[in-house]
Amino acid sequence: MKKYKVAIVGATGAVGREMLRCIFQFNFPFESLKLLASARSAGKVIEFEGQEFVVEELTENSFEGVDVAFWSAGGSISEKYMPYAVKAGCINIDNTSHFRMDPEVPLVVPEVNAEALKDHKGIIANPNCTTIIMASALNRLNEYFDIERIVVSTYQAVSGAGVAGMEELYRQSQEVLDGKEPVAKTLPCASDKKHYPIAFNCIPQVDKFDLDNAFTKEEMKMVNETKKIFNKDIKVNATCVRVPVLRGHSESVYIETKKPLDMDKVFELLSDSHGVDLYDDIENQIYPMATLFIGDELVHVGRVRKDLDNDHGLSMWIVSDQLMKGAAYNSVDIGLKMIEMGLL
Repeated sequence: MKKYKVAIVGATGAVGREMLRCIFQFNFPFESLKLLASARSAGKVIEFEGQEFVVEELTENSFEGVDVAFWSAGGSISEKYMPYAVKAGCINIDNTSHFRMDPEVPLVVPEVNAEALKDHKGIIANPNCTTIIMASALNRLNEYFDIERIVVSTYQAVSGAGVAGMEELYRQSQEVLDGKEPVAKTLPCASDKKHYPIAFNCIPQVDKFDLDNAFTKEEMKMVNETKKIFNKDIKVNATCVRVPVLRGHSESVYIETKKPLDMDKVFELLSDSHGVDLYDDIENQIYPMATLFIGDELVHVGRVRKDLDNDHGLSMWIVSDQLMKGAAYNSVDIGLKMIEMGLL
């Protein structure tokens, strides 16, 4: 089997570290592995699977001889440095939002729209974590029943806000338990002037608001990215909420379909969906929860039930580790799919 020269951009971050783990865990065939980060992280040693990797500073010349790079260092970094990687002949799988809605860049969830990879021009975009999780669960249902409308509410872990978000939850929880007023520094958005405590709380804001329509950027990602991935004008209404969970996103999803729903067929399709685990046994109180699937690459679906008043309506509860399927694993899976398709 051919082996590839691989780079991870943003290797010291939470997603970058998961990318490193996924490369090993899912046997991405690498000949060499270069870890890239900012100048302040250069020289840092990361140990994994008995190997030591010295982090290098990301520069314009970092991609000479690199076959494929996985990016998770922020949109501005992708914008600045990825053109140099493309020029060097490197194929780039980008976990940031910068290229997602670019009509020249495929936006890919491998089990949903792998054929879009054939149109890449050196850059493939990884969708937003919440969109990936939802699209994976709904793909086979859309193919068979033709989904026309989605209403989704997300319950997003603080790890989606990075290490700072996780540290905030730890610290604030202890402050509350000690009878102190929790100090908020990071959420809902680190760059905002106003912050709210997340410990023992829910914050109905993930990312900044679009003042023109009152939706947040996170919610509009779900709206626009879902349409692009499914290549159809599905109506999507999203409400994204940050909850005091360390890791793992959950989603309450309601769909309306063009064809009337047959529940036996619904369960058959979900059971047979690639990358999806039907985890639904209400008699024994079996349903997905975020704490059950940390480090897991699958999308877990439960609480599947037909609308009581609408033969075209279906509700479900979806859970996945957003650092894995929602980011690192989906990125590495794109690379593996490109190898399988002879595109890499």
